[in-house]
Amino acid sequence: MTPSGAPRRAAARFTSFSPKALAFLRALKRNNDREWFRERKERYEELLRLPMQSFIERLADDLRVIAPQIVCDPKTAIYRPYRDTRFSEDKTPIKTNVAASFPTRGLPRHQGAGLYLEVAPGWVFLGGGMYAPDTAQLHAVREHIATNHRRLRAIIDSPGFRNAVGTLQGERLQRVPRGFSPDHAAADLLRYRQFLAVVEYPAAFATSAKFYASVLSVFRQVVPLTMFLNEPLFSLAAATPLPARTSVAGKTSAASRDATPVSAASVSKPAPSRTNEP
Repeated sequence: MTPSGAPRRAAARFTSFSPKALAFLRALKRNNDREWFRERKERYEELLRLPMQSFIERLADDLRVIAPQIVCDPKTAIYRPYRDTRFSEDKTPIKTNVAASFPTRGLPRHQGAGLYLEVAPGWVFLGGGMYAPDTAQLHAVREHIATNHRRLRAIIDSPGFRNAVGTLQGERLQRVPRGFSPDHAAADLLRYRQFLAVVEYPAAFATSAKFYASVLSVFRQVVPLTMFLNEPLFSLAAATPLPARTSVAGKTSAASRDATPVSAASVSKPAPSRTNEP
């Protein structure tokens, strides 16, 4: 009830961002300085941060059903808009996107495979996987693949996965890594150094009425891959603390909110096929 006694209207469920949100990001790209952003911080909150928070709140309800192992918390998922420029040649202070990451429950924060969403002036980038495992983690995942490659192929060769994100992506070695036979049935999979299931859409996709449903559909297809990749890491985490930055879903520490770990600009991949269009 409102203070006047009238019934309170339920908040509309998130479906998409507004065209004004993309216009703000384009303006920010043209005027990337702290003073310009400070004067328009309320508009940023209204057009980008609050809608992303609403997206995450709705996503949390759905993930509780389809992927309860994924952490989906509006308080921690959204990346801060400020860039850490200390070690970067690019000194622009503000990120020209709004992004959020969703790690896996039970692993150290922002480690293992997870999910990711980014809305930028030129694209929408989403999906999940494992971006930068360290040597021990990568070896554990490869051993897991060597033993369970049929399960992994069933995931990445499924019609739903291929329609959502295409093929498994990520950096690969030229040869099968040491310790595995070049003739191994999973030789092609063992060469991966990253395990990414991502897709890019035009920026206007963020304003489509199909946006939320399409993102959820992609996440639904990517979750089995994240679960598979994380299986050996639970045992590894129990034996030794995992170091930072293994996930497409982020980096460790509060400072990690300053920079997104993987984006459309940092992943080489083919253009989305028509079967990927919402």
